Amino acid sequence: MPHDLTSTPKTDPLKIYRYRDSLYAVDLITAALSLDFFTWLADNPSSLDGICDHFGFKERPVDVMLTLFAANGWVQNNGGVFHATETAKEHLTAGSVWDLRPYYASLHDRPIARDYLEVLKTDKPAGWSGDKAAFDWHKAMEQEDFARKFTAAMDCRGLYLSQALAKKLDLSGRFCLLDIGAGSGIYACSIAAHHKHLKTITFDQAPLDRIAAKLIDERGCADRVSVATGNMFDGLPTGCDVHLYSNVLHDWGVAEVKKLLSVSHAAQSPGDLLIIHDAFINATKNGPLHVAEYSCLLMHSTQGKCYSTGEYATLLDEAGYAPGDYHDTAVARGFMTAIRR
Repeated sequence: MPHDLTSTPKTDPLKIYRYRDSLYAVDLITAALSLDFFTWLADNPSSLDGICDHFGFKERPVDVMLTLFAANGWVQNNGGVFHATETAKEHLTAGSVWDLRPYYASLHDRPIARDYLEVLKTDKPAGWSGDKAAFDWHKAMEQEDFARKFTAAMDCRGLYLSQALAKKLDLSGRFCLLDIGAGSGIYACSIAAHHKHLKTITFDQAPLDRIAAKLIDERGCADRVSVATGNMFDGLPTGCDVHLYSNVLHDWGVAEVKKLLSVSHAAQSPGDLLIIHDAFINATKNGPLHVAEYSCLLMHSTQGKCYSTGEYATLLDEAGYAPGDYHDTAVARGFMTAIRR
């Protein structure tokens, strides 16, 4: 019997999600300590560009690293210049009696920590779960076996997160939602279950379209949720007054995010709605800590990161949308809305 997509679990799984999402953060900390980053920063407060120039690093991974450190209270951004805080000076720099760097020294050779040194230098993802055979995560998603395993992982997460999103959305007066990069289709199914008036369409490339079609049918949603196939960068179906990017944009760099927002803009009409559902860094880029930790995983294994509310507002405005407010769903994710101009 299909699962009731309007039901919720009896207990709270949030900590279980966050353990998995935070898994790579300690390796990024370890990588920075192997370079004695905090000792250098304590003596050389620097801008992001200055840090990149000194260490030979790239902007995206350093931005993720500094956000993690700011969320932990180890660096502070003063007018674009990053300083080591008193906590960092006391516990993460050479010469302090309370120096904890040796405590991490035995971890320097952990594979993910070593990966980070290369990602910081090259800005190239290291491969999903350290799998060098799947170095290009996006190409790996075209392989049936990898796509099925990854989709299963995102589907079990989405079963919980999609309900929280669906309950918070105001979709009155809307008639058709396009779930872009939909994976298993769990978000389209949950939203259809909560908003009975709405037609929903999942959009993804092969073989994900076939995987989604099977799961949608098994959930008993095939009469309300249809499947469309294509490459989201090449164009989207027209006639949908709501576009949803759920946990999609964080996989991509700024250039690709701009492209996707442009593609949505071209497929929508003035007054149509765009929804970004994701894990958001705050506007000052010093938290929340659990999102900063999750961003480390994304930076390691994809071309993206967790973007801040301010970054999204700028990107949406540039793409021709009027950005709305950020809304917290209280279950590890939130969403921003925007109206096409």
